[in-house]
Amino acid sequence: MTIKRISQLALAASLIAVPQLGLAQEAEAPTVVPTDSVFIFNSLLFLIGGFLVFWMAAGFAMLEAGLVRGKNATMQLTKNISLFSLAAIFYYLIGYNLMYPLGDWAVDGVLSGLFGPGVLEAVGITREAADDYGYASTGSDFFFQLMFCATTASIVSGTVAERIKLWPFLIFVIVLTAIIYPLQASWSWGGGFLSDMGFSDFAGSTIVHSVGGWAALTGAIILGPRIGKYSKDGKVNPIPGSNLALATLGTFILWLGWFGFNGGSQLAMGSVGDVADVSRIFSNTNTAAAGGAVAALILTQVLYKKPDLTMTLNGALAGLVSITAEPLTPSLGAATLIGAVGGVIVVFTVPLLDRLKIDDVVGAIPVHLFAGIWGTIAVVFTNGNANIGTQILSILIVGAFVVVTSAIVWFVIKAISGLRVDEETEINGLDMAELGMEAYPEFSKV
Repeated sequence: MTIKRISQLALAASLIAVPQLGLAQEAEAPTVVPTDSVFIFNSLLFLIGGFLVFWMAAGFAMLEAGLVRGKNATMQLTKNISLFSLAAIFYYLIGYNLMYPLGDWAVDGVLSGLFGPGVLEAVGITREAADDYGYASTGSDFFFQLMFCATTASIVSGTVAERIKLWPFLIFVIVLTAIIYPLQASWSWGGGFLSDMGFSDFAGSTIVHSVGGWAALTGAIILGPRIGKYSKDGKVNPIPGSNLALATLGTFILWLGWFGFNGGSQLAMGSVGDVADVSRIFSNTNTAAAGGAVAALILTQVLYKKPDLTMTLNGALAGLVSITAEPLTPSLGAATLIGAVGGVIVVFTVPLLDRLKIDDVVGAIPVHLFAGIWGTIAVVFTNGNANIGTQILSILIVGAFVVVTSAIVWFVIKAISGLRVDEETEINGLDMAELGMEAYPEFSKV
């Protein structure tokens, strides 16, 4: 033990032993946090959490570009920058007010009566004119919630990769981010009927992740598998990604961004208790990811005699999705187990989809849909206020809504412009045919 540490302990002991200094009495006195500080720190949490979740967009782009073949990497990068930008615009134009109604509900608890662009506070706002001076700025709330909306669209992108046309996909993104996602999210986070039922989904295992998963599953079924993925005799032909280093980088970026995803969903940083809760959420989020990765690593070793990197990457992501529905109440041990179950789910559901001939290029359906369902159910194991019946019913309601609405949109787009590229384009790669450029052009002499 160092001299510095000994002196620190001696000082602490002297303070405890000398109550006449008034320090003990002062520590017991209640502290009232100024309203200005609450407003500032809550807004700061939204902003920090928001730009961390924004960084997840880079994670999705890198993960998908690494898991598709080189001839389709530029298309995935184009889709990711485009979908995020479209989500930002259409969530502003329609989605934000549809999700968080500022007026009366047209259908109580189901549909907002207010449509139109989101409006922020004026420049140089004063406390008297702030929309919610006692809580946080509207701008910080809008920024944070937008990132969740964009994440939902990113989930769909990887599943339908390597065979979907660019513009039909982007049209679907517009409908998803402007209407489908905000409407179902309003039922829980906007004070709608699922919230009244007691549905508990802290940061969105169902509201965000399974919604993206349901939309992706519907799209994958309607679109069909890639050419050569499944033989007529039922054999599954693996199609390796082009850059596993890039996919691994994307996973770590997503892992980092998830601290904002879950930590920011505490929605408050204006008290000692709130900050302590945020730190607990960070720790549980991290260990759940670790549990998912290790479970997938060990299970693939046991089942296939060799560990599988892509399964391990998706195992970490499944652990993150699993803990998202309730990252606050579990202990570190419970959070690790919840994440580990998510990793196991990935290892078993990836081949299940192949048996069903549902081609999910990056494994987003096992990660975001199946692990999202598990995470939402797992809430009841650590949160005494959650009810298993309500959790399952809410999952089914959201799932049915997203599947039906997504299918309608996919089929309408298919009828009008078609969804899938032609066979020659798919074989040669979407990069050159659709975009006229390659992600990895060969070096040539000038």
